[in-house]
Amino acid sequence: MTQTEKGFDNYLLTPEFFADPYPFYHRLRSTEPVYWSDRLGAWLLTRYADVSSALHDSRLKSGNRIQAIMSQLPETVRREMQPLYQHLTKMMAFTDPPDHTRLRTLVGKAFTPATVAGLRPRIQRIVDELLNQLEGGGEADLVRDFAYPLPAIVICEMLGIPLEVRDRFKQWSNDIVGFVSAGQVTPLKAETAQRSVAALTECFSELSEQRRQHPREDLISALVIAEDKGDKLTQDELFSMCVQLFFAGFETTEGLIGNGLLALMRNPAQLKKLQDNPSLIGTAVEEFLRYDNSVQRQARVASVDLEISGQRILKGHYLLLFIGAANRDPAQFPDPDRLDINRRENKHVAFGHGIHFCIGAPLARLEAEIAINTILRRFPTLRLMSQSLEWEELLALRKLKSLKTSI
Repeated sequence: MTQTEKGFDNYLLTPEFFADPYPFYHRLRSTEPVYWSDRLGAWLLTRYADVSSALHDSRLKSGNRIQAIMSQLPETVRREMQPLYQHLTKMMAFTDPPDHTRLRTLVGKAFTPATVAGLRPRIQRIVDELLNQLEGGGEADLVRDFAYPLPAIVICEMLGIPLEVRDRFKQWSNDIVGFVSAGQVTPLKAETAQRSVAALTECFSELSEQRRQHPREDLISALVIAEDKGDKLTQDELFSMCVQLFFAGFETTEGLIGNGLLALMRNPAQLKKLQDNPSLIGTAVEEFLRYDNSVQRQARVASVDLEISGQRILKGHYLLLFIGAANRDPAQFPDPDRLDINRRENKHVAFGHGIHFCIGAPLARLEAEIAINTILRRFPTLRLMSQSLEWEELLALRKLKSLKTSI
């Protein structure tokens, strides 16, 4: 291994990396686009062509990812974490066909573009209510006060979770995401995630029993009905599905809205262009997804020996497909480090590709479009209060801890 290669591993997971991973991605993509990281115990893919191809490759599986993550823990800890392992392996994101197909079909209708479009009036009302609370304050933390509560309220209402418990659910969700999205797992992160899975499961057990007795027009009721039919959903799958839909429903959209607003404030000409022409919001959101998406990488496990761009990948090897790097690849996107809200050729991979394409993509797009256009209209002098920002230290998920702004 060369000194340069060692430098890549040394740079990973540092405060500098979390603050701005894109220079790292550029260097790695130009020198070692398929790179073995001793620190992560994985192959890192950073070119658009390789990442896009890998997302479609049926030889690269999702179902073994949790096992690969658990393998980083000492054996004694792994034995204690069996409840966590069993729960996570039932989540739709960590399954392969035919289970993945069955689980996705169960919830797919709730996230179709047509169904999501019907939510537009309610999402607009939530956005307006949140911004009403900020009016006249002079300043705000747009993560705490806006980017987080908006998608959290939406997914709580879709699932049928009481809004008053959303902050408790958020903490449990953060604990689980902190385990599955970290670059390196620790016994403490695993233990914390296992406790939070148990707490969430208990809550969803109570909610599902309530819906069994008194069904409503929400996703928990629909999933309970599927479980009662017996051949579509087990009780373990029901609870795992509820947990995944909750944290996937707000964590990534929170990052998309926060990162998008930050990108605009750091590029005032683009911000003014969108203010002057709100009809650009569709291409603008696609550009936010490309330029600084909340989901930075996907993971897969090789089911057979294979080759990617000249590198031999062995069966059982863990692969990290860096979406954030692929979306800044100059071979695919001209001037990739420039924010261009009018970018037309924008075939980003922010939502993945293939059978694991993000089921919540239509909802995330709609929430971001309404949120960003509305806040720019209501607070036209929006600007950053400080260039010093703190980011969550997660390898898979890029989002701000706070976004303090003058409004």
